[in-house]
Amino acid sequence: MSDRFTFNSAGQVHELEMAMDRAGDWSAALVKRLCEEDRLTKVRDYLLGLAEIRYPEHIIDCDAVPFVPKNWEVEHHQKGGQFKFDPTKVLFYLSESQSSGGVIKGHELRKEMADKPVLNANVLDYLIVNPHLIPEEWKLDEQGRTRYIFFWGTIYRDSDGDLYVRYLSFEDSGWDWGYRWLDGGWRGASPAALLASIPAGAQAQAG
Repeated sequence: MSDRFTFNSAGQVHELEMAMDRAGDWSAALVKRLCEEDRLTKVRDYLLGLAEIRYPEHIIDCDAVPFVPKNWEVEHHQKGGQFKFDPTKVLFYLSESQSSGGVIKGHELRKEMADKPVLNANVLDYLIVNPHLIPEEWKLDEQGRTRYIFFWGTIYRDSDGDLYVRYLSFEDSGWDWGYRWLDGGWRGASPAALLASIPAGAQAQAG
């Protein structure tokens, strides 16, 4: 006798619906894609131990020429090789002034960043295109404030000669980037994104 599966009760349909609900982020469009081509065959092969799932590696080329907004140019770009994105390898750095509730000028903070493994704007732009990679906890800091995560590895100059650094933040419309003038101030909700291998003694928070 064949044990070929058929939905023989509303309960089985409901069981599948409940499983998808627990998994989260299932939509009608995803269910449609699951039913197309040979995707269900591949799922069956995985369940039978005939195939395995491999998640794509997200390799960011931090040596590449960064994106340059209109009428800007790159003042400084600190290359960083091939970075396999892993949020556990990213730290949020605050200067002593920032962490004590004060403010520090951008030019002063830039000097402080000079000997630190800052991430550059290539990482920022990769995350803008792939927002599903950004951890939920990056949205707000420990005090519930919107985080403005700065990528000091790339400094820009506009047509007037002013210097800027770009940041990543979550606003009502989702993840997006902005920028801040180096003559402005940085407070505690504006950390720098560093690689985990920061120098000993630096004040940092896990990303």
